[in-house]
Amino acid sequence: MLIQWILKGLLLLPPEQAHYWALYFLKMIYRPSLVRHLRRKFPSHPVNCGGLTLPNPVGLAAGMDKNGYCLDSWFGISFGFVEVGTVTPKAQQGNPKPRLFRLADSHALINRMGFNNKGVDALVSRLKQRCIAGIVGVNIGKNRETPLEHAARDYLYCLQAVYPYADYVTINISSPNTPGLRHLQSHQSLTSLLDVLILRRNQLAAQLGKRLPLWVKIAPDLEVPELLDMLSVFLDYGIDGIIATNTTVDHQAVAQSRYGHEAGGLSGSPLFPKMKQIVQLCLKQIGHQIPIIAVGGIDSPQRAQEMLAIGASAVQIYSSLVYQGPSLVHKILNEL
Repeated sequence: MLIQWILKGLLLLPPEQAHYWALYFLKMIYRPSLVRHLRRKFPSHPVNCGGLTLPNPVGLAAGMDKNGYCLDSWFGISFGFVEVGTVTPKAQQGNPKPRLFRLADSHALINRMGFNNKGVDALVSRLKQRCIAGIVGVNIGKNRETPLEHAARDYLYCLQAVYPYADYVTINISSPNTPGLRHLQSHQSLTSLLDVLILRRNQLAAQLGKRLPLWVKIAPDLEVPELLDMLSVFLDYGIDGIIATNTTVDHQAVAQSRYGHEAGGLSGSPLFPKMKQIVQLCLKQIGHQIPIIAVGGIDSPQRAQEMLAIGASAVQIYSSLVYQGPSLVHKILNEL
């Protein structure tokens, strides 16, 4: 009840300010001692996904906790896995404010944050301080000023930095808010990037005795030929998981909303049909050869069950937490 009252109060604040305070209250309430107590009561629904055994198939999507501020606390609301980031080699401010907009009538968000984060070294410090055992993935990207032809250096730096402390790494090549980033989804750019990352992952696996699964996050705005080409590349390189999808630049579904015209990626309930279509195309093309993690507009137990029923291995949520709070995770798990 306290959490729901806090949530209602936060919705009265500007979105980015509310985001900051939400993380603050989460960390204050869900301290490690409470998290350990609560986790003993959570229902268990283990699934194999992307080279990992997840305690349950409901995860936190990247973007909510870019800097790993609440690494332990998220497990107190029963997430089966938590993804932090997107993180870049160097800290960066991101795009000018305002850059986050609530479309409350549609239960949606538009953001053009631009990978604002404190840098990968700061995140590694937090990863080292974790008190609660749980599956944590790190979503990695490139700094805005890094030329596209040198993007692999940024991804490689982040991969090496987090490798000993992460349970999986997600390669983010699909955010619409870093200029040119989605060009990395093209065949030549994608294969060049994966050549570097797969080679280094395999070297680190041999050195450290730990094989880190690599997932890739894709856009919902891909044309079918583009998607089919990417899936072929993922199979060739042995990618461990596909996160489908990132935010969309198609705002037609919210054209009548107050902030529907704002530039940036649209997330939340209106994204669900596009996300589902991408997931279905992936499953039709490659079946279960690579696990699919569905994210985008999953705002109810029914939608979560729908995606798992059609073949997704797991789901992630983000925008729906803004409007419904942590209780949504419990509702989904109780319906599984």
